[in-house]
Amino acid sequence: MSRSHPLLSIGSRNLPSIMVSDQRNLRSRRKSDSLFGLNCVPICIVVCMAMAVASPAQTFSTIFSFDGSNGRSPNGPLIQGFDGSLYGTTVIGGAHSLGTVFRFNANRTVTTLHNFCSRTACWDGGVPKSGLVLGRDGNLYGTTTYGGAHKVGTIFKITPQGVLTTLHHFCAQASCADGYGTTQPLIQAADGNLYGAAPNGGINHAGTIFKVSPGGNFKLLYSFCAKAQCADGSAPNGLIQAADGNFYGTATFGTVFRVTPGGALTTLHRFCSRANCSDGYEPMGALTQASDGVLYGTTAYGGGNSSFGTVFKITLQGSFTIVHRFCTDVDCIGGGVPQSTLIQGTEGNLYGTTSRRHSAQFGGSLFKVTRTGILTVLRTFPDWRVDFPGVMQATDGNFYGTTYDQSASYFGTIFKLKMGLSPFIKTVPIAGASGTTVIILGTNLSGATSVKFGGRAAPFSVVSSSEIRTVVPTDATSGIVTVVTPNSVLSSNVVFRVP
Repeated sequence: MSRSHPLLSIGSRNLPSIMVSDQRNLRSRRKSDSLFGLNCVPICIVVCMAMAVASPAQTFSTIFSFDGSNGRSPNGPLIQGFDGSLYGTTVIGGAHSLGTVFRFNANRTVTTLHNFCSRTACWDGGVPKSGLVLGRDGNLYGTTTYGGAHKVGTIFKITPQGVLTTLHHFCAQASCADGYGTTQPLIQAADGNLYGAAPNGGINHAGTIFKVSPGGNFKLLYSFCAKAQCADGSAPNGLIQAADGNFYGTATFGTVFRVTPGGALTTLHRFCSRANCSDGYEPMGALTQASDGVLYGTTAYGGGNSSFGTVFKITLQGSFTIVHRFCTDVDCIGGGVPQSTLIQGTEGNLYGTTSRRHSAQFGGSLFKVTRTGILTVLRTFPDWRVDFPGVMQATDGNFYGTTYDQSASYFGTIFKLKMGLSPFIKTVPIAGASGTTVIILGTNLSGATSVKFGGRAAPFSVVSSSEIRTVVPTDATSGIVTVVTPNSVLSSNVVFRVP
């Protein structure tokens, strides 16, 4: 999610003038109604666009409330670790008021793993806006937007026990060519390296794409605004690696793009290229590749007369289609201004959040949308300033997410949404050749008697009730991974790809 933070002004006084110019240019190009939070008390309003009756299996509950001392304003989607706990970051709060990394366990207890700015001169960074990614080694990787050697953030690794290592200090290259200001999680690609996007800095002061090894070896792959009139866009959001091995993403100011692991970029779509910007503009979340192989995303604005954003899909070749336009219904009950990344649930539908509705009396929404565009509002909130960093589906089948704002009395929450979906398993990584070690994450895995890749039996060992270690068998082909336990047969949420 791309938004400024008052604490960044602390660092701006010490930034090179070119970096301050980057921040001012970005702010001037933002919409005037960028969203910040005040007080919000969630209310139980569940609305279905097709009919005003919720599924009996659907249950929303707030399962934790932050108090400031353990962090404030949780941001970025939660992730599930090897131990089955959920991990995340708060933007501010904690012991030094500059954010935390936390663990949320099955007992609904939050443990602070790290308080940022705890080291001399804030060397460990602060204000982590992007959330975390789970590495194959079981460690967590993330970024900060403040602190570090140059006061504009870091890339870090942290163990589940809370030992933090700084891998890179942004703005380490001349004129901040390496970028800064990351707002979306890193990804770990098939080659084991971490890839990400920074919306500020770069050779052309319009953002970068970079990679960094788990050991901290940093490489700049692409600087935006390299083409005439910024035809390649600027201020990139997060990346995904699609099944073809390339990376795909959006630039807030302008485009959907593809970039190869070597850094060659192709623009697939330029937003606001249709009458009345009916294709939308200013995407602020990353893309997701659904089970049909197509990429799905959102724009925060545009989409026609309503101008409250869209859900779109685009093929890997660049064929672009609008799936849903927000705020076309009466009183904008479906919400608008989506800023988070969509995810696909195990039943095939897409889930996401909006940041606002028709007036200041109504907040954003948590929604489900089919790939044909039928939208269902699952939860609405009464204050439009409450933000939603996005949701994730844990292996128990339920969805988890956070809400936050920046008022004096509301510190943020963790919520759980039950949709009646069955437990499943996740693999880390989601692709690998024969002989690759794979971690299987799940729930109640103890006593497992079989692991198969695409129907081929694999050797395995049960580490805990939430973790199995296995190896891709020599005769495996791409397909669903299955685990047989004493109580059920669990399937992976995505196809495991074998080269």
